[in-house]
Amino acid sequence: MYHEKFLVPSDKKIKLSQHSTDDTAPYKAKAEAAEKLQADVARLAELQAKLWAQNTLGLLILLQGIDAAGKDGTVKHVMSGVNPLGCNVRNFKVPSEEELDHDYMWRYGRFLPERGTIGIFNRSYFEEVIVLRVHPELLEKERIPRPAKPDKLWASRYREINSFEQYLVDNGILVLKFFLHISKQEQKNRFMARLESPEKNWKFSEADVRERAFWDEYTAAFEDMLSNTSTAHAPWYIIPCDHKWFAHAAVADIIVRKLDSLKLDWPKLSGKQFEALEAAKKLLLAEKG
Repeated sequence: MYHEKFLVPSDKKIKLSQHSTDDTAPYKAKAEAAEKLQADVARLAELQAKLWAQNTLGLLILLQGIDAAGKDGTVKHVMSGVNPLGCNVRNFKVPSEEELDHDYMWRYGRFLPERGTIGIFNRSYFEEVIVLRVHPELLEKERIPRPAKPDKLWASRYREINSFEQYLVDNGILVLKFFLHISKQEQKNRFMARLESPEKNWKFSEADVRERAFWDEYTAAFEDMLSNTSTAHAPWYIIPCDHKWFAHAAVADIIVRKLDSLKLDWPKLSGKQFEALEAAKKLLLAEKG
């Protein structure tokens, strides 16, 4: 199955230079991927309805990637058919003072999906081992009582995050993690489009361009994150994103495969519940008019 080539093994050191950003196989054309995406969008809607009805399991989807990797567009296209009542998207920005007064996972735990729903984190608690690693001066704002040496701090957070995700899975909240892998040249192209297209000017952020100077540092942080936090219970997938249409199709395919593997079905009614249905039917049929 083609999606397996994007799966990050739990025991492998990752080098992003060895992973393509423009792979489009098995699709021979954009139209073919678009057709598959539409089929998966429809299937995802069916599966979400059963997930909601069962009200036993939940799904947490994490999207990570450097600026302009396509996180917003992935949410827009992949989740276009789901019922908004059963899906919540959260975008995490610079932490507030209230959030900084708590442990670093607190603000993420507040928005975990309920049973029967799909939660999407556009950026996530992995920012705590990415942005803070590239900009360690930001750690001072977290007011850690006994600061550890950087290497030990990141190792500790990887361990804590892995344990947190194991806890979620043990309690019925499944976790899928997507790293949207874009080339430096394609990021530049997308930044230029924001500058040159009036309908995209609003997306431009001078801070994004400044962060581009830290490309190598971000790459190193991403590689360490992927190498240390892809587990059997909460795997990472590295998705080639130079072609947005391919990324959308690949992410949708993996989500649908995961939900299909759960063998979701409509809840089975007990004998008493069937009796209640028959009684209700008789009452309705007995109404006049």
